[in-house]
Amino acid sequence: MRTIAIMNRVLKELFRDKRTLALMFVAPILVMLLMSVIFNTNSTTNVNVGTVSVTQKLNKEMGNIKHVNVKSYDTKSAAKKALNNEKIDAIIKKNGNNYSLTYANTDSSKTAAVKLAFKNGLTATSISQLKSALKKSTTGMVKLQAQLQAMQKQQAAASATTNSAAAAAAAKQATATKSTSTNNATKSTSQSTPKITNHYVYGDKDTGYFAKMLPILMGFFVFFFVFLISGMALLKERTTGTLDRLLATPVKRSSIVFGYMLSYGILAVIQTIVIVLTTVWLLGIEVVGNMASVVVINLILALVALAFGILLSTFANSEFQMMQFIPLVIIPQVFFSGIIPLDSMANWVSDISYIIPLKYSGDAVNAIIMRGSSIFDEGWNILVLLVFLVILTFLNIIGLKRYRKV
Repeated sequence: MRTIAIMNRVLKELFRDKRTLALMFVAPILVMLLMSVIFNTNSTTNVNVGTVSVTQKLNKEMGNIKHVNVKSYDTKSAAKKALNNEKIDAIIKKNGNNYSLTYANTDSSKTAAVKLAFKNGLTATSISQLKSALKKSTTGMVKLQAQLQAMQKQQAAASATTNSAAAAAAAKQATATKSTSTNNATKSTSQSTPKITNHYVYGDKDTGYFAKMLPILMGFFVFFFVFLISGMALLKERTTGTLDRLLATPVKRSSIVFGYMLSYGILAVIQTIVIVLTTVWLLGIEVVGNMASVVVINLILALVALAFGILLSTFANSEFQMMQFIPLVIIPQVFFSGIIPLDSMANWVSDISYIIPLKYSGDAVNAIIMRGSSIFDEGWNILVLLVFLVILTFLNIIGLKRYRKV
């Protein structure tokens, strides 16, 4: 009976807490709907290929493949510039009978798609050429047979010996011609087998999709742990009454917010440096750009997560409710950060990513790690992160007003 009484008391408290009930039942539904929208609108990744000195036939065959766009360039320097500006994913250049392929390789799935498209296009072109050669060979054999029959008819009136000798000579000539034609066709086929050379701007042939995910995952872990620690810590300050006593003093709300952000910010800086260095050195990720730039961008993201965690803690009445905010806040960050290719989603779905801080940090860190961009080249992404930081800090100052007893 005591067990039943305890159960009834706990259930009554839970049912009185409307916010907890909403987070328990509404949050999973929203997350599932979000996953359904993302994965149902996800399609095959589009790839853009630049070609130099490649035949129109091969360009056409590759362009006919679904999700493959082919653009021809006059020079390799022009194609390389487009590759550096992310307008194309690979360059195919023909040197005589050989081909040189250069891949950006920042996304291994796109690299694999380009390889497959080139292989299929080259195979289709070779089959077309073989059909044309076979057609010409068949036409030549028909003409040769007609000439042989004409020669046999012209010498039909000659003597048996002469006729036999002429026929033998004609047959020998036909055999020699056929053999020569076959040898030429074989030689032509062997000469037409191209040599293919692969080059990679980032990484090598063994670079997998995890290399693209790793810079984004680095930012995700920075964001998640800083968000969780700051939110839980401030919530504890509030539930134990420490924050209420502080708000009862003449201290400005802005001073309180900045004080909390600086104190937790020191821990966030240390944590960020540990996560970044561990990801780069322990997991062996290749960094083309400046390592310090990667740390700086993740530090800005950590401050955004810090302000975000403090803000959400003002809406939670318990640690349990704070934990329930995670599906609503953290999971969308993962979906729209770039781990799932945004260019493969519907436009209206990918547009949601513009309100996600992790998208901007992920884009900036990816550019620095994989393409060697400088921190100044990523000024737009850094500016957006700073705007997030300013807005969230301002909301935190406003949010403390509800707890100040005047």
